[in-house]
Amino acid sequence: MAKKSSTAKDDGSPGAGPIIIKKYANRRLYNTGTSSYITLDHLAELTRQDIEFKVVDAKSGEDITRSVLTQIIMDEEAGGQTMLPTSFLREIISLYGNQMQAMVPSYLEASMSALRRNQEQFAQSMLGASNPFSALAKQNMQMFGAALGGIGPSEEKTSHGEAGDTRTDTDHDTEIKDLKAELAAMKEKLDRLA
Repeated sequence: MAKKSSTAKDDGSPGAGPIIIKKYANRRLYNTGTSSYITLDHLAELTRQDIEFKVVDAKSGEDITRSVLTQIIMDEEAGGQTMLPTSFLREIISLYGNQMQAMVPSYLEASMSALRRNQEQFAQSMLGASNPFSALAKQNMQMFGAALGGIGPSEEKTSHGEAGDTRTDTDHDTEIKDLKAELAAMKEKLDRLA
């Protein structure tokens, strides 16, 4: 589902684009669209309403949306709204610095998009199926496999002709074997979780 754009720009005047939220050194958040101070709860509600916003550091102008969204998740988890299992968090942490790290964001985005698109079907599965997560895990593994499909032989051939590419077929084969082994390990862990 596409995010709804606000009608406020940085200066609060009408126009297309996300709402600009300024975060000050005292941790206060200022909504430039409504010219009012808001809280993280307000930002969580904007997110639930699919209203697009961007949080910037008031002094430097740096985009800090990601860290603010992470803070909202931490607050939700600490407030009893737990949704992220400890095992999932451990898996995410273990992927930092891993060869798979570059693929994880697009995989997670695709998984969440699929979950959102099929939210109603998923809710029905929760009511009627003994283990609805099994089908979801299989679907996610298929999407992940499709994402890895781009690392096949056809890409290897094109990359050898690029200037400055000193990798050999053996390097590519080893890299592919490593990725396949990691994929198999992730599938096994997902199957155990399911």
